[in-house]
Amino acid sequence: MRTMQQTLEEILNLAARHFNVPREQLSPDDDFFKKLGIDSYQALELLTRLEQHFNIELPDYEFQGVTDFRTLAERIQSRL
Repeated sequence: MRTMQQTLEEILNLAARHFNVPREQLSPDDDFFKKLGIDSYQALELLTRLEQHFNIELPDYEFQGVTDFRTLAERIQSRL
């Protein structure tokens, strides 16, 4: 089973690759909309990739209001 830290690292690495941003520029408490310069459509693309990567389904209502990587990791971790 993954630890919370492993889940968080996987999310940060995947986001960096997906949006072509150096991984070292991303930190757990970053607002991913601002840091990645993305809109809500791109955030849903990221969510879809994360769901596929972790083999989970995260309902939209659980994603509502989430803007930082740490909270996203917590929501994903609760589904693993």
